[in-house]
Amino acid sequence: MARPVALVVDDEPDIRELLAITLERMDIEASTCADVASARERLKNREFQLCLTDMRLPDGDGLELIEWMQNRGLKTPVAVITAHGNVETAVRALKAGAFDFISKPLDVKMLRKLVGSALKVPSADVTGGRAQLLGESAAIDRLRQTIGKVARSQAPVHITGESGTGKELVARMIHEQGARADGPFVPVNCGAIPGELMESEFFGHRKGSFTGAVADKAGLFQSAEGGTLFMDEIADLPLPMQVKLLRVIQEKTVRPIGQTAEVPVDVRILSATHKDLRALVASGQFREDLYYRINVIELRVPPLRDRGHDTLLLTAHILRRLSAELGNPAPELTPEAQAKLLGYRFPGNVRELENMLERAVALCGGVITADDIQIHQVAPVAAPAGAPSGATSGRVAPEGAPAGTSAPPLLGDRLDSVERETILAALKEHRYNKTATARTLGLTLRALRYRMQKLGID
Repeated sequence: MARPVALVVDDEPDIRELLAITLERMDIEASTCADVASARERLKNREFQLCLTDMRLPDGDGLELIEWMQNRGLKTPVAVITAHGNVETAVRALKAGAFDFISKPLDVKMLRKLVGSALKVPSADVTGGRAQLLGESAAIDRLRQTIGKVARSQAPVHITGESGTGKELVARMIHEQGARADGPFVPVNCGAIPGELMESEFFGHRKGSFTGAVADKAGLFQSAEGGTLFMDEIADLPLPMQVKLLRVIQEKTVRPIGQTAEVPVDVRILSATHKDLRALVASGQFREDLYYRINVIELRVPPLRDRGHDTLLLTAHILRRLSAELGNPAPELTPEAQAKLLGYRFPGNVRELENMLERAVALCGGVITADDIQIHQVAPVAAPAGAPSGATSGRVAPEGAPAGTSAPPLLGDRLDSVERETILAALKEHRYNKTATARTLGLTLRALRYRMQKLGID
């Protein structure tokens, strides 16, 4: 098998020599040149598996070379070499299509990691991996294609979309289709971490660094080393933590609590939120500089109501899964039930559809009818004493219940109540240790967290 070949573009002879030596020691052939014109000629006449280019060159800059390669359809991953601390330049390069960046003075260890990751990038956009987006709508097809493209980069990606649309699924697909697929995928809900524990959770700590630190602990960044850290609900990060996160992104290092030395980290950051980050930036609740660092590439996950007949495709898939868990054949849907699903706007998106079908499976006798599809509407009730004329307070009533009347409790609501009480009792028994609670209930820790979030358990 032929050795991979890398193109090195830098006008400093010492840098070219250092890069060439490092590549040769990795069994990679190095072809070096000093300007943009020479680089273009090499790229026209030979196929390269990697390109390392300085940003400042005698006849142009690295951005021009990246754009030229993009316009010619070249899939060669490009990593740019930037001046130390010049993050603005690095962000511009990533937006232009660069795979990654490395700062001067060059750290050989970090350089070797970057090169190793770049050589794992698929030569074409792919749609493989275990995580899959189900659907045949144009919106989902476009999203799948975009995922395949951004997976080839190391640029931070910010995933937007309403609650329940599947933002974590999209993050997993980006991870699994990219160069870091063999590394860990570490998801974290930023809003679920107590503020006083946040720095320790993200960066780790050393034994004795604070009361209760009885042993060294690796943080989430170290746990995601060589892989991807997915920061869900990033809008919930407090401002002091936003400052620390910005520094990690810029320096690619973390400092565990109680340790003086910085620890280098090789992590791709993906983030998501259902909130409007631009509005939070405008109101001063989210740092503008951090917003531009995490939002190098933005992906929007469409709501279920914009996906047409994908609703029925997802319904069939969810019913097969739910029935398999119960050991039963999947129930059928009557045409009226299908029409009812297609006519509903699903403010809670796919997550709401899953919950709705869980109830339907519990209620149906092998065939799901329109009556088994329980859609909750917000109905007005009588205004409380002293309220202004016309004032109402919102309550959730089942479809068809007269406005302002007390609806009888639904079976699904009773089931939720029983499940909530069971989880709370188990949490109390184990002194709110979620790992022990999940083990007792026969759930994975992730499944327990999902059920707690669904049932409103803090």
